[in-house]
Amino acid sequence: MNNFTYTILYVSDVTMSIEFYENAFGFSRKFISPENDYGELNTGSTTLSFASISLAKSNLKNGFEESNLSKPTFGFEIGITTENVDQTLATALKAGAKMEADPKKKPWGQTVAYVRDLDGFLVEICTPVG
Repeated sequence: MNNFTYTILYVSDVTMSIEFYENAFGFSRKFISPENDYGELNTGSTTLSFASISLAKSNLKNGFEESNLSKPTFGFEIGITTENVDQTLATALKAGAKMEADPKKKPWGQTVAYVRDLDGFLVEICTPVG
């Protein structure tokens, strides 16, 4: 059986990204390598991981598109569920997130807002579906 275990974001500063997600969403630090080129957060059943851009470049000989706030976001998002979107959104913005889309109630009843993290990755803050 296959398991979805983690997502890795390629970031400019692993410790800074870990600290942002700790402060913005209350996740706990699982691990940061002594070289500060890889780290993980406990987020529930799936680990959110970070690799430095230099480590990522050493693994991918053909390169990759780097995320940052000066470019449009990728067609990819991290989804974070909460019972209180407004409160979580306010905490994320205080931690340095940039507003992308105000909270909106979807036809199926879910409330959804979007921010971008320090490296420009899109984060959906939403109530659980159903």
